[in-house]
Amino acid sequence: MKPKEFVEALDDERIVAAIREVESRTRAEIRVHVTSKPVDDAKSAGALVFEKLGMTATAERNGVLIFLAPQSRRLAVLGDAEIHARCGGEEFWTPVAAAMSARFQEGRFHEGLVAGIAAVGSELAKHFPRREGDGDSNELPDTVSRDD
Repeated sequence: MKPKEFVEALDDERIVAAIREVESRTRAEIRVHVTSKPVDDAKSAGALVFEKLGMTATAERNGVLIFLAPQSRRLAVLGDAEIHARCGGEEFWTPVAAAMSARFQEGRFHEGLVAGIAAVGSELAKHFPRREGDGDSNELPDTVSRDD
């Protein structure tokens, strides 16, 4: 996968639509971040971005970040404290990341990302279902963020 191909294949509008669809079924928050920088450890680099994006500030500590580093061909799925406690931590994130990576290797970048968002959303809806009339607000922007 060439980094430029990966970035060009991403359709921000469709990614945001996938995030919004998932968030319509859950109280959790999902973000996607694409770094242009090389990283050795996507999990560590993603953790820094997680903090920078204010993802630990959600009321229920239920934010999830899909961190992509196409130049290094790395990705990580990171969840806040309550996500890890309820969803099983690495036992859940590792297969989601592996399935996304497999699609990326086939050149199906957008499909891999949307499938990852959907898989994360299915799990989040079990543990953080949206409740009618609970006044749940969208605490984090539904955008694809990138390094400045």
